[in-house]
Amino acid sequence: MTASAPLTTFFAEAIVTSEPSTNPTAMTAARTAIIDFLACTIAGAADRTTAVLADVVGAHLPGAAILVGQTGKTDPLVAAVVNGYAGHVLDYDDVHSSVRGHPTTVTIPALFALASERDFSADQLVASYVVGLEAMARLGLSLGSKHYENGFHATATLGPIGVAAAISHLTQAPVDQTAIALGIAATQSSGLRLQFGYDAKPYHAGMAARSGLLAARLAAAGFGGAPDFLDNAVGFHSAYAFGAEDLTSITRNWGAPWQIVTPGLTLKAYPCCTASHPVASLGIALHGEGLRADAIDTITFTYPPGADAALVVSRPTNGIEARFSPEYVFSAALIDGALRLDHFDDQPVQQRLMTLPERAGRRHDNGAPRMSNDPKTRFVILDIALKDGSKITRRFDGLPGVADPTEKFRDATGGNAAFADIPSLVRSMSSPADLNRLLALLNQDAV
Repeated sequence: MTASAPLTTFFAEAIVTSEPSTNPTAMTAARTAIIDFLACTIAGAADRTTAVLADVVGAHLPGAAILVGQTGKTDPLVAAVVNGYAGHVLDYDDVHSSVRGHPTTVTIPALFALASERDFSADQLVASYVVGLEAMARLGLSLGSKHYENGFHATATLGPIGVAAAISHLTQAPVDQTAIALGIAATQSSGLRLQFGYDAKPYHAGMAARSGLLAARLAAAGFGGAPDFLDNAVGFHSAYAFGAEDLTSITRNWGAPWQIVTPGLTLKAYPCCTASHPVASLGIALHGEGLRADAIDTITFTYPPGADAALVVSRPTNGIEARFSPEYVFSAALIDGALRLDHFDDQPVQQRLMTLPERAGRRHDNGAPRMSNDPKTRFVILDIALKDGSKITRRFDGLPGVADPTEKFRDATGGNAAFADIPSLVRSMSSPADLNRLLALLNQDAV
């Protein structure tokens, strides 16, 4: 690569020539993330709306691509949509600060779908996932904060490009073909945060998985497209960055370290929007300290500017909306001392959990740095006024998460013995036979 090359060419060459398999730390982190993703997807496969989507998009169509948590097989593009949706439907899947979104639930479904068409090893799949995540993260950094704050959902807009990058790496596509694939993926970039709290939000993940896979397949078939989506005067950043772009972050120190290592993924501890997790942890801690909801007069959450952009609901009516309500999340965490999947199902919220949200409010600390891709800019301050006149103040910086998703996997799969061997297999798999065994284990009914 040369710095004088067009940026799109530089990006494409970085993608196809990367060798993350030589980095054990990156590969181990990727395997851990895959286990976490599979926990979310197997659980999500049983969601009512996953079945609705599968029926509408044609999961009955013939094909060899697996449906995770189901016995059926279907067309690869359909499988990518359904598995991507299932991975995100519970909002329990990982998040990456540079992406400001969810990279694994778009990338792995597309790579699984490709496995029905091409033979490759488990090690190759893991390495290409690392590259796809890197591409999404670098583009996320390059866009700045306005992309997300102005209404785009980065999972949906960066996801197709990350998928096209992962597949181009896996198939060792030529650089010029990869550049076209990335451009075809970018022209399908779409997804608005106004869908948060609706079934259409997890559809963003499935849509991105399918779009990236389709882009790579079209480019490989000789389908034409602009080769300069990063360089063109009316290219990706012109349309999506709103003047806040930093193009140097796209390839600067590519893979050194890999974004999956630093800053790394946050594996969710709770099945709700990431931005609500700090108040969840504070609520659980205060439950442990013996604080009772009926002792509280008012609650105030203080965020840095932009930090609650995803938290679009204050008074949810059902569990899906509740995933995006810090007021509800704190209430459920404080009252029940835990957050479970049934706190966020599609049923009406329990009224016993809604008395606190009615006494809660938000404010922004305009003197703090604006929330950005830098995790150090994320915090929440909790101020509680008690009915006896006393006050409680707590602060949480960064995000909580889980380091080892083994217990999360067991819980999310209901301890189903059919899936019990999956975590150990993912940690050790390397060959094509190992990958085929994993796909067979996943191609079973979750319930």
